Amino acid sequence: MPSAPSAQTCAYPALSPAPLQRPPQHAPAARHVAGSVAYRRTSAAMFVGGFTTFAMLYGLQPLMPVFSAEFGASPAAASGVVSAATGTMAAMLIPASLLADRYGRKPLMNASLFAGAILMLAAAFAHDFSQLVGLRALMGVALAGLPAVAMAYLSEEIDPKSLGRSMGLYIAGNALGGMSGRLVASLLADWLSWRWAVGALGGFGLVAALLFWHSLPASQHFRARRVRLSTLSSGVKTHFADAGLPWLFLIGFVLMGCMVSLYNYLGYRLGSAPFSLSHSALGAVFGLYVVGMAASAWAGRLADRYGRRHVLWWMVAAMASGLALTVAPTLWVVVPGIALFTFGFFGAHSVASSWVGRRVTEHRALATALYLTAYYLGSSGLGTVSGLMWDAGGWSGVAALLGAGLAVCLAAALKLRTLEPLPQR
Repeated sequence: MPSAPSAQTCAYPALSPAPLQRPPQHAPAARHVAGSVAYRRTSAAMFVGGFTTFAMLYGLQPLMPVFSAEFGASPAAASGVVSAATGTMAAMLIPASLLADRYGRKPLMNASLFAGAILMLAAAFAHDFSQLVGLRALMGVALAGLPAVAMAYLSEEIDPKSLGRSMGLYIAGNALGGMSGRLVASLLADWLSWRWAVGALGGFGLVAALLFWHSLPASQHFRARRVRLSTLSSGVKTHFADAGLPWLFLIGFVLMGCMVSLYNYLGYRLGSAPFSLSHSALGAVFGLYVVGMAASAWAGRLADRYGRRHVLWWMVAAMASGLALTVAPTLWVVVPGIALFTFGFFGAHSVASSWVGRRVTEHRALATALYLTAYYLGSSGLGTVSGLMWDAGGWSGVAALLGAGLAVCLAAALKLRTLEPLPQR
């Protein structure tokens, strides 16, 4: 039996001939793997966060004709209830990512949801259209904190082999939130008024913010960084020097610009002859967002299995095919076209957004913020330009603009196929 160490050895370990004992090192926490409790809690919380953000951000989209009728706003002006929120959100994504790098992912996302819900409630009491648009712009500033860092949080906390599925679930939450917000707002506007619709979305946002705060696990792999402009500049240069990221930013811009444009002016088209649908019926058409839920999760699994470079361009091609069908004068052709377009959009966004997280090891929040800045700038910019195309040429003008955008998007997706795969991180 080995003898006990002598008192001298215990008191003066530096004099002992034995090697010095180092203090025990704690192994880094494992990333969450699909099927684990932490993975399920993370995925559920991020689903709720994405759901709530998109419900509040786009819930007023089908009410644009209501605002045109009540306030005398043109279709392009009425789109301000969407573009004002997405435009200010785009402007705040990078500042929000810097705050997240300094103070943490979860605290910023919590504050973002609570503040956004309060401003949504305030919008229900707006005195005129300009005040409504102003409150929506402030809501975009508040909500920026969640999408700015959600993908960075998932990329840090989820195991790479499970990331595609988790990102797909988050995007599915976006899809369901966008669908539910539009549907609820349409029904309440028909039954009661647009003010009740806005207030209901704000009240739901507060409940969802509490659920998110309670369910989301604290970050295990986040390391705080000081906010320096030199670091920001260096990070931006690094990301734009990457062989793939600028193309992904361009794809994000076009994808969201096309998606928002299609749904912005869908209400005007389907609400007039030969379709003449009611607000409630239009809300049911927005129910096609459920297709996006299936697409995002399915595309995430395909990307994990076959690679993002192969799946992305398939999804963009599906969008283009769906757009072509929407030009038909028959509802039975238009609706499947909208469904195919929606399917392709959410699939493409799921793949592209997770690809951004996989291509970076440093300044990950900044990379996702740059992607989403382009994404929401597309929503605001193309969404407004499409209104001018509607004024000039109706749905044919909108479809021509979106077709040109998707051609650019497809070319970028095919360009990304030539990239050399990066090693697993």
